[in-house]
Amino acid sequence: MKNFFEALTLVEKEKGISRATIIEAFEHAFASGYKRNYDEQAAIAVRIDEKKKTVGFFAQKTVVGEVVNDATELTLEQAAEFKADADYGDVIEFEVTPSDFGRIATQTVKQVIRQHFKKAEQDVLVTEMQDRIGELITGVINKVDERNAYIDLGRIEGTLPLSEVTNMAEVKQGARIKVYITRVDLRNNGKNLVVLVSRRDPNIINKLFELEVPEINDGTIKIVNVVRDVGVRAKVCVMTEDPNVDPIGACVGAGGARIRTIIDGLSGEKIDLIAFSENPATLIANALSPAKVHKVEIDEEAKKASVVVASDQLSLAIGKKGQNVRLAAGLTGWKIDIQIDEELEELRRLQIEDKKAAEKAAASEMERLRMELEAQEAEAAILQAEEDARKAIEEEKAAEFAGKLDNLAALLGIDDDDEDDEDY
Repeated sequence: MKNFFEALTLVEKEKGISRATIIEAFEHAFASGYKRNYDEQAAIAVRIDEKKKTVGFFAQKTVVGEVVNDATELTLEQAAEFKADADYGDVIEFEVTPSDFGRIATQTVKQVIRQHFKKAEQDVLVTEMQDRIGELITGVINKVDERNAYIDLGRIEGTLPLSEVTNMAEVKQGARIKVYITRVDLRNNGKNLVVLVSRRDPNIINKLFELEVPEINDGTIKIVNVVRDVGVRAKVCVMTEDPNVDPIGACVGAGGARIRTIIDGLSGEKIDLIAFSENPATLIANALSPAKVHKVEIDEEAKKASVVVASDQLSLAIGKKGQNVRLAAGLTGWKIDIQIDEELEELRRLQIEDKKAAEKAAASEMERLRMELEAQEAEAAILQAEEDARKAIEEEKAAEFAGKLDNLAALLGIDDDDEDDEDY
């Protein structure tokens, strides 16, 4: 019997099941084993006394006027032998602990206890996982079929429907993955525990920020709201009451390290960080980031905002297929109508026209200067040609004169040698 009570302590530690639950399971198992081996109709109560280190079996019979079932009933006269003041309806107990119960009913007890422990373990898991709903947890993908991925979460396997996956490339057997616990179900009449997890739930972003940004985890920065176009883009509105803390900068981190880690955790989903403001117009302008907003007009009664932007900001404000304005509306709770600023657009048009006119004038002046330069170059070329022609004529005349002198000298019989002699 000592070994039995030592086993209780061991089971309590290994299974994580309360001692009271374990004892209740054993009492039920012993009672079932007794009935199967001795008397199916008997009403049996088993009491395990930890202080005395004993196990007792008691048959229970109800006092009735006329006995129909000897196994569970007895007459008032019979009851009086055991209890002097017995009355109708009283339950009289008789100890029926069998000397050879352990030998005869061991297998039966094992089976029943196994069933009870399995249910008790499952109850513990159900309670534990229900308490973890809304938690971000990391697991390893065991297998993938046409509908689900199955994630090893430690003591339990999580079910990730493929409809809750943002990027199928991340669903590979053996891959580690962060998932958000959304629901805990008991199926097949309570036999199967199913833990449903998601990668699409907006709250997964909150949890990732809590993990990566200490200021959010300790409450210095608060996430006001999150909206997602799952797998593509999300907008996260943050605020702080601490004037010394920049909520956007803290979420981005040094060199963008924090926000990059979060984006990687979302398989590349882009994130716009939006600073919260009590002023609806400012909040809406911030929410339309990365577009630059010129003006916001608020209709409080209709909960509608008319947003004015320059024409070159219109496509940014609306976003691809209306994504940016749709997310901004979801983040702020306001209907948003985006318009082009006509005055600004007219000014921009005039500026463009002035710029074009200035460019045209500059081009004309450049053309005039070019033509003037070409004219000057042409004139210089003509002068150079005239100078070259004059020099050629002079050289030709000099050559002609020299020829005449040579002819004259020949006629007179004067040569260069004679002239040299006369000089001596």
